[in-house]
Amino acid sequence: MASASGMSAIAITDHDTLAGTLAAREHGIPPSLGFLSGVEISADPPAACPGKGSFHILGYGFDCDDTELNRMLTRLESFRRNRNPSIIRRLNDLGVSISLEEVAAASGPCQLGRPHIARMMVSKGVVASIDEAFDRFLGTGKPAYVEKTRVSCKDAIYRLRAAGGVPVLAHPGLLPLGPGAELEFLVDNLIEMGLEGIEAHYPLHSARLTAYFVELAADRELLVTGGTDFHGAITPEIRMGTGRGDFYVPHALFTRLVERHSNVIERNAPL
Repeated sequence: MASASGMSAIAITDHDTLAGTLAAREHGIPPSLGFLSGVEISADPPAACPGKGSFHILGYGFDCDDTELNRMLTRLESFRRNRNPSIIRRLNDLGVSISLEEVAAASGPCQLGRPHIARMMVSKGVVASIDEAFDRFLGTGKPAYVEKTRVSCKDAIYRLRAAGGVPVLAHPGLLPLGPGAELEFLVDNLIEMGLEGIEAHYPLHSARLTAYFVELAADRELLVTGGTDFHGAITPEIRMGTGRGDFYVPHALFTRLVERHSNVIERNAPL
């Protein structure tokens, strides 16, 4: 799909699993397409962040066979699987007739999460859209929300670097912090842990926010990355590579990421 759409490079950053990256590696990457291993790790916000909720650390270019990284991701997958039955029970208690078995059957072989449950709620007519499912039932603080066990940001960043990868702060514009001193203090705190980049280009970032994150990255000598957060049929309005149609990530950012990745093992030696 990426090759057919004319994209020049891609990383598959599934949540807490290497399944997409490993499948791509197994089946082969088209010669015209640049490719890096990728993952998006669910982490607890560091103490510097006053907000709550899931905090995401992207990783690029790491060794997919690294034992300790895989052990961490296995734990996170287990946490995610154990969370789903609790969500279903809460929905049942709220009068929503839904089972995990039918969600799994409708979703196929994938790592199930709230978006898949939301899609089943839409198909059953409980809600009109996935957004409504989150707004009324599944979002943070809503009646069927179940908190997820995560790893610390420090551990996520350390494991990615130890596996030869580049850790990046995912979509900072979604954090409960606006541009300014609090966010910059948070970024500085993450840099002390080993953060190496900021995902400045993201479909839900305004032009003003994108420019701010690019400037912040330059000031801190961090890499700038970008991604469409493409989730297939779950978010049909988001297209791979172009977002809602007006999104673009310069190929130069991929080149710089590859260049940084080629030196990451030497730089990480003191860790």
